[in-house]
Amino acid sequence: MMEQLTVKALYNLEETIAKAIFDGVTYPWEVLPKIGAFIVELGNTLSEEEYDKVGDNVWIAKSAKVAPSAYINGPAIIGKGAEVRHCAFIRGNAIVGEGAVVGNSTELKNVILFNKVQVPHYNYVGDSVLGYKAHMGAGSITSNVKSDKTLTTVKTSEGAIETGLKKFGAMLGDEVEVGCGSVLNPGTVIGSHTNIYPLSMVREFVPANSIYKKRGEVVEKY
Repeated sequence: MMEQLTVKALYNLEETIAKAIFDGVTYPWEVLPKIGAFIVELGNTLSEEEYDKVGDNVWIAKSAKVAPSAYINGPAIIGKGAEVRHCAFIRGNAIVGEGAVVGNSTELKNVILFNKVQVPHYNYVGDSVLGYKAHMGAGSITSNVKSDKTLTTVKTSEGAIETGLKKFGAMLGDEVEVGCGSVLNPGTVIGSHTNIYPLSMVREFVPANSIYKKRGEVVEKY
């Protein structure tokens, strides 16, 4: 079980400009406190022929499309061919992967979006890592702080893993599909190629190649 929660099990690191942040890391949430400093370090190495530096520690690929109404606060990197749509709000500490879509009124904060991630309609994604081609349906969000403000744990069938983090949204593996209107509670980890039904409330580890219908009803894909 614990092996399924590792960076190696969840992600293809060839599909992110942030590959180096995962060096020496076992679980993906371990990178959350490092994102801001990593972006500044990485941004200063990016090619001036491929990226424009705008504002304070914001790098935007020349091939990216950013709506005039979008707001991007640094540190942030917007990758090649990415699309940041009308009224998107990027609060800082955000890496938007190549070909990714950040949609209308979507808010990002302290996140890594791998290549081809889509958060296209009214999403909030905070303190999270979304793997290659992960997609969040309209209105689905990550909840990143527990209501009692205690430190987040990752719940598994073999027990809970202490993270030491107060703010922790969700870790989505490669090609995860999250249905519209779903809430991913603090400490959620979803294995690759898993589908989450619309209007779900998730607060634990969901194995790879599964369909999450509701709590206690998770079936394997065939």
